[in-house]
Order: sequence, then C-alpha cells, then structure tokens
Amino acid sequence: MTRTPAPETRDADVRVAVSTVIFSVRRDEHDEPVLSLPLVRRTRDPFDGRWALPGGWLDATEGLDVAASRTLAETTGLTPSYLEQLYAFGAVDRSPTRVVSIVYWALLRSDEVDAQVAAHARGGDAPENVEWFDATDLPPLAFDHDDIVEYTLWRLRNKVGYSRIAHGLLPDEFTLADLREVNETILGKRLDPANFRRQVDTSDTLIPTERFRTGSHRPARLYRYNRDVELADRGPLPTRH
Repeated sequence: MTRTPAPETRDADVRVAVSTVIFSVRRDEHDEPVLSLPLVRRTRDPFDGRWALPGGWLDATEGLDVAASRTLAETTGLTPSYLEQLYAFGAVDRSPTRVVSIVYWALLRSDEVDAQVAAHARGGDAPENVEWFDATDLPPLAFDHDDIVEYTLWRLRNKVGYSRIAHGLLPDEFTLADLREVNETILGKRLDPANFRRQVDTSDTLIPTERFRTGSHRPARLYRYNRDVELADRGPLPTRH
C-alpha cells in the first residue's frame, strides 16, 4: 500500500542549497604537499562559529552550475579551473529546516589560489572568515559537511587512478615527478616511481614535450596532458549551465 504524506508534510517548504568542496595541493610549513580545502566560519545559527563548506542558496533564475560558481566566488573569492556536480544530499534531519544540498567539487592550482587571493586583497574585497585546512584533518563541521567531504575524498581518490583529474592541480607543463607527487598527495601514500612511469607510458593521457626542467639534478622532461582526453568522464550528459 502506498503511503500518502499528510498535507502539512507535502506542503512543507523545501529549500535547495549549493555547496562546493574545492581542493588544492598547498605546501605546509615544512614545504610538504598537503591536499587542502577552504572552509568558511559560520556567523549565525545554526552552528554559529562552526566551520562549513562554501555555499549558498540556489536562485530561482539560475542553473546549478552557475549557482555553484557564484556561491563559491561570493564566499571564498575563488574561481576554480575545474568544477563538477558531485551528489545531492537530502537527509531529512541534516538541517533544522528542510534543505537539499547539491554538492559540487572543484580543483584549483596552488599558484592560482595565491594569485586570486592576492588580487582580492589588493582590491579590498577579500572574503572574510575563510581558512584553508588539511582535507584529511578537519575540525568538526556544520550540518553533514563531514560526510560530504569524506564522500568527495573517496570520489577524488577513485578518479585519480583512471582519469586525468590531477591536471586540475598541475600547470600546463610538468614533470613526471610533479604528477606523481600530486597523485601521492591525493591518495595519501607513496607510489613506486618505476611502476608509476610504466603506467604513464602505457596511457594516452600524457604527451612528452621537447622541453626539460634543469636544476641541480638530472634534467627532467616536461609533459603536458592530451587535451583530446576529457579531464574526467562526465558520462552522456551535456555540459550544464
């Protein structure tokens, strides 16, 4: 027998929010790479003073992708190089009011983060209450944002093995050591350099250039990604706006 909701339940106000988990590989005080994400400190109830993911309400006149970009810019001042819709979180008890959150994930190079933050500082419009954290060592977050980050990390670690998703965290040209470091930072473990090189050599995602990075060690060849290969498999859906 089908259960029919009571009229007051059917008519309850359900709001739609958009949140974004944005990753970057930042350097800590020991110059070690850390998979990091920005959080925004809440300044009102519920969860006043608690850290939360960047986000905001969906406007009735805008698409989800536009809302994700807008709310991310408004709360952090950041414009990512890669943005993808991830999942919808809609547990009834996830918020004191009935809220469904459409969650996106985004990637941004560390130098792009620094440049965008500096530009806002010079313009005097730097967002407040924003701080970067180690994605694997977060304080307790508002709402169900701990679960959202955990799920997003799982998705990122799964995708890095079969897509060129790491490109969103690398410059246009990079060495194999750079690429391996990003993969190690995402996965949280060391990778054997020889095995990693063999895997790269058998893939069609990288194109060797004729340029080398020189320094105190042996010159290292620079590579670039094959742009004919999608950054990540989005499936049969068209690009949304």
